[in-house]
Amino acid sequence: MKYSFLFLLTVLFTSCINNDIEPQVAKDYTVENETEIIDYIEENDLNATRTSSGLYYVIDEEGTGERPTTTSNVTVAYKGYFTDKVVFDQSSEAGVSFNLNGVIKGWVEGIPLFKEGGSGILLIPAHLGYGSFNYYGIPGGSVLIFNIKLISVN
Repeated sequence: MKYSFLFLLTVLFTSCINNDIEPQVAKDYTVENETEIIDYIEENDLNATRTSSGLYYVIDEEGTGERPTTTSNVTVAYKGYFTDKVVFDQSSEAGVSFNLNGVIKGWVEGIPLFKEGGSGILLIPAHLGYGSFNYYGIPGGSVLIFNIKLISVN
């Protein structure tokens, strides 16, 4: 009796699986993102530097304090927006504290380019952001731009 009940449950659950659903496959937006970032840099007359990963950054003010590592806890004030300048997120001027190993790759790489008190812009392609899938209102494949100010390394 026990085994027939387990068999019945197995049959019921496996019959509910829809094998016609295609698994989502990540799309590579590298080429489109690179073009979009370069166009944005030109349109906004930015003096940006590209890293080997594809991150672009602009240092408006390097800062004079401590430089964080990729695992530091930091406080950052920021405004995040798309290349069409639509804002998707923003902190207060007091900033937000977090550990860099818990955020997107573009921040893990980009924030340590500044010292405390430093500010600038991070232009982040999708593969260093949220990838090719939608994420809380951020469309998959999106280039993310952040104005940041590194308030402190905690």
